Amino acid sequence: MKRSLLQRIEVFLNESAMPPSVFGRAAVHDPRLVSDLRGGRETGIDIQCRVEHFMNKWRSDRQAGRVVPRGDGRTRAMRALKAGAKP
Repeated sequence: MKRSLLQRIEVFLNESAMPPSVFGRAAVHDPRLVSDLRGGRETGIDIQCRVEHFMNKWRSDRQAGRVVPRGDGRTRAMRALKAGAKP
């Protein structure tokens, strides 16, 4: 059985440690994409293709060592500030 776009995105979010808003902005310039999909939004084939392309490109870049799952940069910055590191 084929998984829905939202299910594939959820797997990707867990794999990449990327927040949903960052994913939506990076994939289709829409930070509310994932929350809207969770709320029942239907997407067209164009959006589906752009999302799939983004996830596939991220995975290939990760395999090539160009990206690592790190989560949101703002979170790391806040942790560094709390730990006493200089920004």
